[in-house]
Amino acid sequence: MEIIARLKEAGLTGNEAKVYLELLQSGSLSANRLAKNIGMDRTLAYTVLNHLIEKGQVRYIIKKNKKVFSCTPPNSLLNPVREKEALIKNLIGDLEKTEKKELEETEVTIYEGKEGVRNLLREILKEKKVDAFGSTGRAYDLIFESPDLAKEAEKRGVIMRVIASKEHEKKKFTKHKNLLIKFLDVDSEATTSILNDRISIHLIKGKPITIVIKNKHIVKSYKNYFEWMWKNARD
Repeated sequence: MEIIARLKEAGLTGNEAKVYLELLQSGSLSANRLAKNIGMDRTLAYTVLNHLIEKGQVRYIIKKNKKVFSCTPPNSLLNPVREKEALIKNLIGDLEKTEKKELEETEVTIYEGKEGVRNLLREILKEKKVDAFGSTGRAYDLIFESPDLAKEAEKRGVIMRVIASKEHEKKKFTKHKNLLIKFLDVDSEATTSILNDRISIHLIKGKPITIVIKNKHIVKSYKNYFEWMWKNARD
């Protein structure tokens, strides 16, 4: 590969490569002589020389009030590489100090049958507070150990706030001391329970189905809506 092409691969433009090689071969030249030697417009030659001076690959001295240009040593071609290397090293240091954003993982689990409901009732025992809306009492009636689990929740001080339709006011699940209940005139077949870090939605109609979603942003949104409903529900 000819030297001009290799100089271009090293980062010089075509005109810069011609000027650089001519200066390297000739030693030192005025801008006029350089332009004539390589057949380049004098104004363009000055522009190219200034670019090479900025890159540290050409220098000049003044003789008899005229600038005479010459090349710096060939290893000056590494200047842009060294500069970029230094920049990238500093960048790497800053990037390594940059805190990683916490990625919110979402888990969705679907249960069919009683086991999902049973799992939810046991998870409630681990909480300090649980909010629920659309409650029907069907989950309580479905699982034979529900009364014992509810008493255990009372003993552990789990506070439950429940929003239900008035038609469920007399159901067994409403009688526990740790349960605060309010009513809205909204028909609901599915119950949504809001735990600390997950949402559980269960439907006890036909074959029971329970959907558990773990995502803090979803939980926060549901909590906000629950607070509005709780404020507007009736005792």
